[in-house]
Amino acid sequence: MELSFTQGRWNYDRWGGFDPISSSNAKPPGVELWAVFDVPKDQVDASWKNLTHTLSGLFCASINFLESSTTYSTHEWGFHPSSGGLRYGTLPREAVCTENLTPWLKLLPCRDKAGLSALLDRPSIYRGFYHSQRLHLTSSEFHSSGVESGIVLEQALTVVLQPNSHKMSKTFSSETKLQPSWSLSSIFGRKVTGRCILAKTSNVYLQLERGLVTGLENLQKDNMITGPDHVGSGGLKDNPGFELSVRPDKMFKEVNSLHGKSSSILYEYSIERYSVFEPFDLGLTWKFPVVWSCPRAPLHSSRFLMGSGNQRGTIAISFTSTDLEEGFLSANIGEESCKLQADIFQVVPWYIKAYYHTLRVFVDGQPEAITNVVEKMHVSPSEDKESPGVMELVLKFPCAVKSAALTLEFDKGFLHIDEYPPDANQGFDIPSAVIIFPNFQTSMHYLEDNSSNKSPMLSKFQEKSPVLSYTEVLLVPLTTPDFSMPYNVITITCTVFALYFGSLLNVLRRRVGEEERILKNSASKKAGRLPQLLSRLSAKLRGKEWEPPQSPSTSSSFISSKLILKVFIVAGVAVFWQYYSE
Repeated sequence: MELSFTQGRWNYDRWGGFDPISSSNAKPPGVELWAVFDVPKDQVDASWKNLTHTLSGLFCASINFLESSTTYSTHEWGFHPSSGGLRYGTLPREAVCTENLTPWLKLLPCRDKAGLSALLDRPSIYRGFYHSQRLHLTSSEFHSSGVESGIVLEQALTVVLQPNSHKMSKTFSSETKLQPSWSLSSIFGRKVTGRCILAKTSNVYLQLERGLVTGLENLQKDNMITGPDHVGSGGLKDNPGFELSVRPDKMFKEVNSLHGKSSSILYEYSIERYSVFEPFDLGLTWKFPVVWSCPRAPLHSSRFLMGSGNQRGTIAISFTSTDLEEGFLSANIGEESCKLQADIFQVVPWYIKAYYHTLRVFVDGQPEAITNVVEKMHVSPSEDKESPGVMELVLKFPCAVKSAALTLEFDKGFLHIDEYPPDANQGFDIPSAVIIFPNFQTSMHYLEDNSSNKSPMLSKFQEKSPVLSYTEVLLVPLTTPDFSMPYNVITITCTVFALYFGSLLNVLRRRVGEEERILKNSASKKAGRLPQLLSRLSAKLRGKEWEPPQSPSTSSSFISSKLILKVFIVAGVAVFWQYYSE
């Protein structure tokens, strides 16, 4: 199983694409999870569901969304070799924060309290250009000898940080790049105060890439410095390019380098002899600016969308040569049989209706027949609300190719209103495509001494793994309904019901006799005292009993007719509403 949380996108042009770090630890944005289950095929989906829920609770993430069959896929041969028990899923929009890093640190023996993990200051990590935390777990059954091999847990945190140049004295800048001097305290804001007491070994490695070593050697020739291997004597003051603040304990030089450049150099620093009173703070100070380029993959891949509107579109994957054949393929560059293999693994959501028969290939700007480039192809069409679409390709380009492109047309589907996310107008994500170059290995062999304690880092560098890269995450706008319409309907309906029931209750609960008495009293108060005295005096003179004026009776008859009119209006509204609702 492998789980990764990534924020940012790995820059394959500037940070490298042909080394163990970029191929193994550079991951797509968001969450990526793949697992191989050693269970019967009918139990794989249930095991995947349990795994996603467990990891979701452990790492405080939305990994449980991968339990749906619309979010994960199965593979045949394009991504990872398996016997049918592999499941793969991604969440490109998953936000990564400290709540995901803290459970990851708790898996370490000393957490972030001691050892190298004490460098992991949260603000320093999350203000960087890129960071990816990876968790790789391997479990094996009992061997034939009866000895259990157990579970192997591997954790890797890959970060790209900008040194704080205010804390360092020298910084060189060119037209396009900034080359600051750096130290561990300027990058992480902390120093290493010793190793974790539970750790068997605790080392820091500093690698000089092949391009940097070549630049330093050229600088050494320009400065007319003589002597044996000044670049490899790291930290000495006779180094023309830089100066290290701490002398390395060991130095390893790469052997069997086929890149046509100088071999890379690896410095090793042991943390055992450092403590709180003498912390470890490795720093590098540049003496002169050195410009070099990181090793890149044979072809630089990029993916983008073409077309407009909310009905159709096209997915395009372009390849551009990085001139890597100068060091690798120069012997066979003129032969027609020389081929450059590239495997593509692409997953599209079910609401992207990809038409795989519309696949077109262009080589050096000219259309090419599918059979001339595509050697092998496996397609699994998507099913509505059931499973995503999967496309696996094996491409064979001529070694002298300069550029190539693939296009695939698709239609945009429709979702139910309950299936839209809260930010539906932002668009929907298509996960990154995986590009693999199986004929190129990223292993690096360093010349070691005959000591029995073999470095785990050197063993990791020597593992053979193909060059792998991820493309961009695509953002596809889909047709979205007017989400304010249900609110408007609810508001109008509630308003009509309030008016109807309010008027009806007002009519039913109003007492007519009480209103007539109130109107009589008000009318008697409005009448003046002088007319009342005159009417009473005339009544006495006539010998009759005095009676109040009869004007309220006319007003009461008017009020009763008004009430009857209101009842008829309310009843008419009720009949109209009943007819309209039916």
